[in-house]
Amino acid sequence: METQEAEVLNPWSQQTETATPATQDEALLPKRGGTSVVWLHFGFKKSDTEQTTVICKLCYKTVPSPDGNTTNLFYHLKKNHEKEYIRIQKVRGKASCETAGGSCKNKNHSQLKITESLSRCTPYEKTSQRHKQITAAIAHYICKGMVPVYEVEKESFRELVKVLDPRYVMPSRKHFSQVELPRLYDACRAKVEREVCSVGHFALTTDLWTSRVTQPYMSVTIHFISEDWTLCARCLQTAYFPDDHTGAMLAQGLRDALESWGLQECHLVCVTTDNATNNITAMELNEWQRLQCFGHRLQLAIENTLKALTPASTKQAVERAVGVCKKVVSAFSNSWKRKRDLAKAQAVLGLPPHQLITETPTRWGSRQQMIQRFLEQEKALSQVLLADKKARNLVPSWQDMMVLESMNKALGPLFEFIDALSGEKYVTVSFLKPVLHLFNNEILSQKDGDTELSKAIKEGILKYLNEKYDDCTTNNLLDMATFVDPRFKTAYMKEERVEFIKMRAAAELVDMATPAPENAETATFISPPAAEDNPDLPYPTKKTKKSLGSYFKKAPAAGQGTSRSQSSRASIELELSMYLQTPGPDSEADPLVWWKQHELNFPLVARLAKKYLCIPATSSSSERAFSVSGNIVTCKRSCLKPNTVDQLVFLALNL
Repeated sequence: METQEAEVLNPWSQQTETATPATQDEALLPKRGGTSVVWLHFGFKKSDTEQTTVICKLCYKTVPSPDGNTTNLFYHLKKNHEKEYIRIQKVRGKASCETAGGSCKNKNHSQLKITESLSRCTPYEKTSQRHKQITAAIAHYICKGMVPVYEVEKESFRELVKVLDPRYVMPSRKHFSQVELPRLYDACRAKVEREVCSVGHFALTTDLWTSRVTQPYMSVTIHFISEDWTLCARCLQTAYFPDDHTGAMLAQGLRDALESWGLQECHLVCVTTDNATNNITAMELNEWQRLQCFGHRLQLAIENTLKALTPASTKQAVERAVGVCKKVVSAFSNSWKRKRDLAKAQAVLGLPPHQLITETPTRWGSRQQMIQRFLEQEKALSQVLLADKKARNLVPSWQDMMVLESMNKALGPLFEFIDALSGEKYVTVSFLKPVLHLFNNEILSQKDGDTELSKAIKEGILKYLNEKYDDCTTNNLLDMATFVDPRFKTAYMKEERVEFIKMRAAAELVDMATPAPENAETATFISPPAAEDNPDLPYPTKKTKKSLGSYFKKAPAAGQGTSRSQSSRASIELELSMYLQTPGPDSEADPLVWWKQHELNFPLVARLAKKYLCIPATSSSSERAFSVSGNIVTCKRSCLKPNTVDQLVFLALNL
C-alpha cells in the first residue's frame, strides 16, 4: 500500500534514477499544503511530524529548505537529476500558461521597466499631441452634436473618458467655451472662406427667425458648385438682427454679410426666399435676382384656393370637416386611455399602428398629412369614439368623410414634390419647369371620378401657380436652368421661347469668354510719386528693360478685334448646337456627373451650367438652420449670447 502511494506522488517514478535498496522500503509523505510542482520529487519521513527535513525521493538525500523555500529543491534537481529538472520545468511552464488563461507561445513575459510603468499612469502633458487630439474630438462632439458645454462637467461623461484613456485629464468647461470652441470656429471659418473665395457664381437662401427668448436672427446660406462638380451648401451666418425688419434694413444686412465674406455681388446669380414683403423689397433695393420658394408658393396656392371656394356652403363644409379632424386628433393626443384603446382597435382591425399627426401651421403640408392619417385610421377612431359616451359627438359624419377624401385626392400627390425639391445636395431648380408641366397635364388635371370639390381645388391651385410663375424674369431664370440641365434642355420650353433662350445663352457665354481687363495694363498710366516726397511709400523698384522684339510689335489692325469677336460668337453658337444635339442622360441621373464627364467637350456651356444649377428651388436650407438653432437655444441654454449662437450654428452645419 505504501509503495502504491509513493508511485502516485511521483508520476515519473519508472523513469527516475533507482534508489538504494535500504531506503526503498521507507515511504515519504508529501508536503502539507504544497502547491509547487517540485514537491513531486521531495517528501518527509513519517516520524518528521513538523516536516522540517526535506528528503529527495530520487536519491534519498537531505536537502535544506528553510521555511518551505523551493529554491534549493530546484537547484538540487538541476545538479543531480537533470532529466527530471527538464521535465518539471515543462510542467511548470504549462501550468503558468493555464493560470494566465491562454496560450503562451511566442510571448515575452518580461517585466515592465520602471519608466514604462510610470509612463502608463502619468497624465498627458497639455502640449502633447494625444492630449490635443482628445480635446479637439470632445470639442467637435459638442458642436456637431449640439451638446451643452457643461457636458464636460458631468461625472458620467468624465468617467466615460477616464475609461477610454486613463491618462487624459479633462480640461475645464471654461477652457472649452473660451479656447477650444473659438479655435474650432476660426479653423472652420477659414476652411469655408477657402472654398467660397474661388467660386465663380453662387446663389443664396435667407430668412429671419426669432428664438424662444424673442431674439431675432437672420440666416444666410450660400450654394455653389465646386471644381469637381459637387453641389455644396455652407451656412455663412445666423447673425443677431435687432434692427427693424424692413426691406431697407434687410438689404443692408445682406450686403454686409457678403462683404464680411469677401463675396462680390456680380457673382451672385439668385436669392431664394419666401414671399414676405420685406424680403421682396430687399431684393428690389439691392437689384438682385429673386426666386420664390416653391414650398411657400405651393402652400399659399392651397390656402388661397380653400379660402376662395364658392359657393359659401362648400367653404363652410371644408372648414367643418377640417375642424372635426383637428378636434379628434386633439382628443387622442391629450388622453393616454384613448391612445391605449386606439392601439387595441388597430390590432383588431389590422390597421398599421401609426400615431395621429397634428397640424403645424409653419410646416409645409402638415394639414394634408393630418387628413391622410385621419382617413387611414378612420375605422379605429370611430370605434374608440363610439365606445366613449363623452366623445361620441366627435365621430365624423359621412359628409365630413366625403369632404376629407376629396381634399386628400386633390392635395395628396403635391407634397411629395416639396420633399423632393427641398434637397440641397442635388440639383433642384431645373426641376421646376418639368414639375409645373406635370401639374398642368397630369396631377392637377381634371379626371373622371373627381368630385366638384376636387375639381375646384385643382383648378384654383393651377391658376395661382401659373400666374405667379408667368413672371418674365422668373420665367427666363427657370428656362435657363432647364436649358443647361442635360436631362431636359429645351423639352419643357414653349416653342417660341427656344430661340430666345439660345440667344440669351450665347450672349452670356460671350460675356464669360471675354477676358476681364487687367488694371495694370489697361488703366491709364499715372506717374507714381517719388519716394522722397512720401516717406511711407516703398523704395521704387528697378525699371524693367524692354525686350528687343517689343520695338517691332505692331498695333492691331482696325477691325481685327471685331473679327475675333465674330469668330468667338460663331464658336459659341457651334458649341451650343453640339450640346443640344448630344444625347442627354436618363431623367433620374445626376446632371453634375454628366457635366463632369463632358466638361472638356463643352467648356463654355459647362461654365453656364455651374452658374444656374447651383440655385435651390426652396428656402429649406434656412429652415434647417433654424431647426439647428432651436436645438441649440433650448430652455436650459436660453441665456446664450447671440455671438455664441452664431458660432455654434455655424459649426453644427459646416463641420
